[in-house]
Amino acid sequence: MQAERYIAAADLGSSKIALSVAKIEGDDIQVIYYKETPSDGIRNSYVFNPKRAAVPLRAAIQEAEEELNIKILQVVVGLPRYDVRQEIASARMERSDPDSCITRDEVNTLKSIAIDSYPIADEAKEEIYGAVAQSFSADEELVCASEHDVVGVTADAIEGNFKVFVGAQKAVSNLDIMLNEVGVAPARKMFLPNTVARAVLSDAEKENGVALVEIGAGVTSLTIYRGKILRHYSAIPFGGRCITTDIKYECGFNESLAENIKLAFGACMPDKLQSLSEKIIQINDDENGSYEQLPVKYLSEIITCRAREIIEAVLFQIQDSGYADKLRNGIVLTGGGANLVNLANLFKEMSGYTVRIGYPRSQTFSAVGCSGTGETSAVASIGMILEAKRDYRLNCIEEAARPAVAAPVVEQEQKPQTEPAPEPQAPAENLFVGDPNYEPEVLHPRTKKTDTKAPGKFVTWIRKQTKKVGEAAEGAFDSTMGGLFDDMK
Repeated sequence: MQAERYIAAADLGSSKIALSVAKIEGDDIQVIYYKETPSDGIRNSYVFNPKRAAVPLRAAIQEAEEELNIKILQVVVGLPRYDVRQEIASARMERSDPDSCITRDEVNTLKSIAIDSYPIADEAKEEIYGAVAQSFSADEELVCASEHDVVGVTADAIEGNFKVFVGAQKAVSNLDIMLNEVGVAPARKMFLPNTVARAVLSDAEKENGVALVEIGAGVTSLTIYRGKILRHYSAIPFGGRCITTDIKYECGFNESLAENIKLAFGACMPDKLQSLSEKIIQINDDENGSYEQLPVKYLSEIITCRAREIIEAVLFQIQDSGYADKLRNGIVLTGGGANLVNLANLFKEMSGYTVRIGYPRSQTFSAVGCSGTGETSAVASIGMILEAKRDYRLNCIEEAARPAVAAPVVEQEQKPQTEPAPEPQAPAENLFVGDPNYEPEVLHPRTKKTDTKAPGKFVTWIRKQTKKVGEAAEGAFDSTMGGLFDDMK
């Protein structure tokens, strides 16, 4: 039986920090703590002021430690959602024994060495946030939709097609500075689109084609899945906070009041509010004894204008991705902004897709007595826990001091006063171990570029100019799936 361990995850948003702690026992995940705190020093999910950002995170961690009587040594955090560039390239590796069958180990070696050796134009300014293998081919003749198909064939060489997501290196270093200010180590830095999808989407949706739209305060992100593979990611630098700002300036309120009014009475499509559109909100000013009146219909008109702008930007991204006609499961809305009344209906009206609200899938974890974990604003935090759980070495928590052994341990640990925050148990690899059935979808570089060569292995990268990857493989997939759906009709 596996030992009990704990995972702490912090979703660093533009308007709030969502801190969650889960107890892991084997395959059982129990979320024992979840709380949202207003954030600072974060813009468009990017930590631009590490010192300011550290203050609310430190307070949130201390509050969790006091409530749970534990010590949090490290946390799982997400990489920025915005300003992530998507590149397309293929990596080719010659095989030493062309007459033998390709093994899964060879495929994994190609993926690992390829991602470790991917050529970035300016390593001082950029780094790889993640990469996803799209398809594989053997000797440029046999194109396979997945690695499962290429395993077992014979070939002189094996080639993998990848989508590589590149972001700012400064954003990652600012995360480290912020966590160092707090006094905790980064357990994992995750590419969030995949973790959010893990918490929200079903395998059937990923297989048939779906657009996952996460509406945060400062960023609205789009993740497209097809054939159970992440095919496209993009983001726009505005979200729910823009709606709050519109209400603030249009009505002359402060930001706090505008946000509260949006949460309590905010809705899209004023013509479909029925009797609610006739209501009038009265806002009392206790300082001078006056009051203001705000018709709900007028409030809805303000909100709808900005919501339409967000939806149009998302639909443009979907069209630009090349998957607009391949989303058989439509759109899934999630994130804090997804709860806006009638927003899903407005998405459906403007796009023509089927639309549903994506909540954390309750069958993947338990959270008895822990409120907030079932809301759309918790998807990133829950997704990080689900992903990090697969690393059986990871334990973010130290239990409270115990009798007899506490005193000498503390005395030894406190001798070097200048030591930095504790290092994570599996530093910077972001590759999970322990689960023999787990194959990471999003790959991360494991080593420095100078250490990427393996005996007898050499990978050649070829950058693609076209936007599509593995067109032959994807065409075969589309033909098969399309035929199945046509037969069902």
